[in-house]
Amino acid sequence: LVAQAAREEAALDRVIFIPAMQSPFKPGRTLSPPAVRLRLLRLALAGRNYCEVDTQEIERAGVSYTVETVRDYQKRFPGAELFYLIGADHVGQLPKWRESAFLAGALEFVVIPRPGEAPQPFPAGYRGRNLSGIPVGISSSQIRERVRRQLPVDLLSPGPVAEAIREAGLYAAAPDGEG
Repeated sequence: LVAQAAREEAALDRVIFIPAMQSPFKPGRTLSPPAVRLRLLRLALAGRNYCEVDTQEIERAGVSYTVETVRDYQKRFPGAELFYLIGADHVGQLPKWRESAFLAGALEFVVIPRPGEAPQPFPAGYRGRNLSGIPVGISSSQIRERVRRQLPVDLLSPGPVAEAIREAGLYAAAPDGEG
């Protein structure tokens, strides 16, 4: 839903998903193995020809910094206008990102709002817009919790993703926030 809304509202040619190896803001968080996360992502995006998966942050290993990926995209796509999808809860944290001043000038941020919450203003120097076409509030932590409680997630994620989660036994015992 987010990819489709971003594509439509920001008139994007394509939406590239770049899974992080490790977030600098969640150093103790244990994620599912990269191969598992990539499989789920590819299943979720199957048939959406405007979506791609870029594995560079996983391949780099270690902590994933957006600035490294943005510099790579500037080299690969000179002159392209770059947008970065971000959850509304991260907008206030933008000045804390590595080389944030560079990012503020290099990107336009497209914010995924939380239903029922007012949009946050962008920090000084940042450009962006809030998506309006996200009518449902489904979070990954809610999906993990439902799996842990052995409740169905088929209507909260694409069918092949829900099946892959079941088959792999993902999130069955992990504390919330992991996965």
